[in-house]
Amino acid sequence: MSDDPVRRETAAGATAAFEAHRRLLFGVAYDMLGSVADAEDCVQETWIRWARADRSNIREPRGYLVRVVANVALDRLRDARARRESYVGPWLPEPLLTAPDAAERVERAEAVSYALLVVLETLGPVERAVFVLREVFGLPYAEIAEILGRSAAGVRQVAHRAREHVRARRPRFSADPAGQRRLTERFLAACRDGDVAGLTELLAEDVVVVTDGGGRARAALRPVAGLDRAVRFLAGLGAMYAGARAEVASLNGGPGLVLYPGGAPAVSGVPLAAAVVEAAGGRITRVLVVRNPDKLHMLRHVPSGTAPVPRDAPGGSTTPLT
Repeated sequence: MSDDPVRRETAAGATAAFEAHRRLLFGVAYDMLGSVADAEDCVQETWIRWARADRSNIREPRGYLVRVVANVALDRLRDARARRESYVGPWLPEPLLTAPDAAERVERAEAVSYALLVVLETLGPVERAVFVLREVFGLPYAEIAEILGRSAAGVRQVAHRAREHVRARRPRFSADPAGQRRLTERFLAACRDGDVAGLTELLAEDVVVVTDGGGRARAALRPVAGLDRAVRFLAGLGAMYAGARAEVASLNGGPGLVLYPGGAPAVSGVPLAAAVVEAAGGRITRVLVVRNPDKLHMLRHVPSGTAPVPRDAPGGSTTPLT
């Protein structure tokens, strides 16, 4: 019966055990999928399976829950790969706001930068699952093997291939976090002012600009490569966003830009765009711009503790684009 105190206690214990690991489960799913909405769906599906499971023989809820969410995410990732073949233009991961109030959503958010998420998109589904579970969350090979239904030796081989793949493509930042933030702020200022000379100084000769509109917002259907083309394109973006509010915020543990419609921060609504820059040798090598509104709704709130400041205010991180 529903009012059975033993059953109520058991249900309460199951809920408490699940909630204790919710952040971990979201982190695993998000790092595997690069999508907040899909990760939340995976966590919800994991809860449903957990609630229905015979938990009497489950000694370690964490291991069981990670195994379930990883397999749910892996299935969804395989389906997503097929859907992305028909995606309009380049596909970029959904950025995650890691200001103090949002950072609680994901465990070890700082371990996976936005740039690394982009690299993980080039891995196959199983390679990505192994990399995330091993390199990000530190699971033993034997546990990963059990999760994926493979041998430990096979998982080691997959992990080695995945690490080599990521190592060859992972951006090499030459600046510390403070330096990355300063570079991001300089980039914002140059775009905001349409400063062609400033952009030319900031960008590398082989810079690439990738924009994700998903057919829902104006965006380049192919990456914009080369210094001259990138400078013209970015100066045009600055003009297009005249009047927007630009926020230097923490996206996936690193500095990024979020552009809100002009107006009061509390009512700015869904952002117009989000961007992250990658750099090496003091020059920006890649600019990643998300314009698809379906990937920006989680950034609708302004990070706590920030507020608009005058354009020329010292140390200000929030500036109008006009």
